[in-house]
Amino acid sequence: YAELDQRANQVAHYLQGQSIGAESIVGILLERSLELVVCLLGVLKAGAAYLPLDAGYPEARLSYMLADAGVQLLLTEEWLLERVSEPNCAVLCVSQAAAVLAGQSGERPTSTVSGGNLAYVIYTSGSSGRPKGVMITHGAISNHMQWLGASYPLVSADGVLQKTPFSFDASVWEFYAPLLAGARLVLARPGGDQDSKYLVELMQQEQISIVQVVPSLLRLLLAET
Repeated sequence: YAELDQRANQVAHYLQGQSIGAESIVGILLERSLELVVCLLGVLKAGAAYLPLDAGYPEARLSYMLADAGVQLLLTEEWLLERVSEPNCAVLCVSQAAAVLAGQSGERPTSTVSGGNLAYVIYTSGSSGRPKGVMITHGAISNHMQWLGASYPLVSADGVLQKTPFSFDASVWEFYAPLLAGARLVLARPGGDQDSKYLVELMQQEQISIVQVVPSLLRLLLAET
């Protein structure tokens, strides 16, 4: 937890040094990984909002979302940049910038963000036309997490599986609930959410106690046990 907090603080300090704060939107184009979690927390600690960008989306959709949301900076990896043609914003390739980020302060950053400020933007499917960005505030996340924490309390011994793509709202609980409770956050490998056999093996190996699934996936998981 101390290492995660320090690394997220370093990302936050870097972002603030780029004049990114309340109401700024930071695009995140990363696969499920430790770096993804660090960047999500770093953006929130900086007081900014994040826009999740799924690398599996078509290039045109990604470019549209970046432009439509007014993204100020994109956090990504060099090999994923080919998914976006000429992003109209600053770009930081996280792995390449590891030394730069490590040089930032690990102390908790100062932020003026309040509950009414933007925390993240998630785009609709666009099935009825152009996708639209849904804006979620820090207050909304806080209320949601407090309600879930009271309704489905976690303890430090719990292990929570994170397997929902972060471009879906359902992923928010998977990322933050275990961290708020001092539990274990276990990340499925990229694309692992589409492999029921792998998920069952991972849950057994990591002794997962909490998993969030829709009925159709539950049936597939039960068929693998």
